[in-house]
Amino acid sequence: MKYGYIRISTDKQTTENQRYEILKFADLKHLVIDEWIEETISSTKKLDVRKFGELLNRMKKGDVLIVSELSRMGRNLMQIMKILHDCMEKDVMVYTVKENYELGNNINSKVLAFAFGLSAEIERNLISQRTKEALARRKAEGQILGRPKGSRSQTRKLTGKEDEIQSLIKKKISYSAIGRILGVHRLTVSSFIKDAAG
Repeated sequence: MKYGYIRISTDKQTTENQRYEILKFADLKHLVIDEWIEETISSTKKLDVRKFGELLNRMKKGDVLIVSELSRMGRNLMQIMKILHDCMEKDVMVYTVKENYELGNNINSKVLAFAFGLSAEIERNLISQRTKEALARRKAEGQILGRPKGSRSQTRKLTGKEDEIQSLIKKKISYSAIGRILGVHRLTVSSFIKDAAG
């Protein structure tokens, strides 16, 4: 079986980019995806509550897993390494589109997977550390962090969509559903409606 795995972490993201990348890659490799697994969940969640965890359990020798990038599988080095190790033990081939890796049960794959996982983890930590340091420096210099009060732009994400929003509200569509339709968070919808009423 050939599986395409897609994971997004919020309902504001879209699966279409990952699906397109995987399909394009599969076409180049003359592979046909037998089953798609899609989920909206943070990679920090334990594998046993993710559809991906269930997929890993049922994959067997000769299966192929295609993901857009390694970070779709796990959030940190140890989790990614465990997943790759399990796949290699089962003789499951893993393809990553962006990094163009072919990870099978061989030493080169194991070294490559380890190196990538480690570098991804280090990069995330460095970005986090740089952000914290920059914020601490700005705070120490007396700068007010965050958006100044009253600085909100008069043009909002939903400006011009008032009629569409009113029509959806009349149909008793929830703020969450309106947010999904218009590609914004439900709180953005709620705030916009409250401001419009006020």
